[in-house]
Amino acid sequence: MMNKNMMKQAQQLQKQMMKLQEEIEASTVEHSSGGGAVRVVVTGKMIVQSIEIDPGAVDPNDVEMLQDLIQSAVNGAIEKAQELASSKMGALTGGLNIPGLM
Repeated sequence: MMNKNMMKQAQQLQKQMMKLQEEIEASTVEHSSGGGAVRVVVTGKMIVQSIEIDPGAVDPNDVEMLQDLIQSAVNGAIEKAQELASSKMGALTGGLNIPGLM
């Protein structure tokens, strides 16, 4: 049975987690591939916000290379967004693995 102090701490933790979730969702991360030929920005909600492609990377005779660069940049940006969310949540929860979070 939870006492009042534990209940208060749980409510404070919940408020902090909600605030942190909002911060994460408002954050953006960037990743590029091909030496900057393709740059992708992803939000903390794992949504691609923008993709920039250097015109020099567009070779009609090698579309496959451009596709690989885009895929690499998108995957790298998503990975960075996931790492950002994990590190911020981990700092708040002290490394506890709480089901349903991230």
